Amino acid sequence: MNTAIVYRKEAWYDLLSVWRTPGFVIPSLAFPIIFYLFFGVFLNTGAASVYMLVTYACFGIMGPAMFNFAINIASDRAHGWLTLKRLSPMPFGAYLLAKLSTALVFALVIIVVLFSIAALLADVRLVTTQWLLLALTLLLGTLPFAFIGLILGLSLSDKAAPGVVNLLYLPMAFLSGLWLPITSLPQLLQLTAWFWPSYHLSQIGLKVIAMDQGYTLWLHLLILLLSTLLLAALASWLFQRLTEEKA
Repeated sequence: MNTAIVYRKEAWYDLLSVWRTPGFVIPSLAFPIIFYLFFGVFLNTGAASVYMLVTYACFGIMGPAMFNFAINIASDRAHGWLTLKRLSPMPFGAYLLAKLSTALVFALVIIVVLFSIAALLADVRLVTTQWLLLALTLLLGTLPFAFIGLILGLSLSDKAAPGVVNLLYLPMAFLSGLWLPITSLPQLLQLTAWFWPSYHLSQIGLKVIAMDQGYTLWLHLLILLLSTLLLAALASWLFQRLTEEKA
């Protein structure tokens, strides 16, 4: 079978299986939308609505990437599906890219819905290049969170994965200034925000609308890139160790 067809089919079936799971779909889509409606539309207007559009969009794209990788890979490990996938003729990369494509689809849906709410209900007005650049930044920004989810999925049991993801996901969002402006946090927490990839992604997004903290764009890009590479290296090491244990 043509390799491209294999990748496409695996991506489609992964998306279909996730889309048929209301326990994943509803929270992934509802949380960022409801939070933005409440805090970015009903309680705030003007510049605050624009600012929160970026931060809640960052919050929204993190969840599907982390949860889809962590929970589903941990479950596949527990039930032997991951071993079967590795032993099958299908390229194992198709399995991972399928999960990434599912995360990107969810991210795109969240971006489109939040952008529509911002434009129609919060009267947010950006130029076309800003809308497009912000969307591209958010889509590319799913990658480090996909690696975090992959690391958790390769190292946790299927029962522990959901709880651990929540313990990481929610504090990370808060400490990165995604729920409240980062300047509202105590000075110490503002400094620790630099350790989170979500902080740097949000600052890159806020740079598009000139509402960031003012640090150079290249600094955030460099830190986010290095974080992504380190996470990828750790995920690769965990996978190799898992493969050796099964051998």
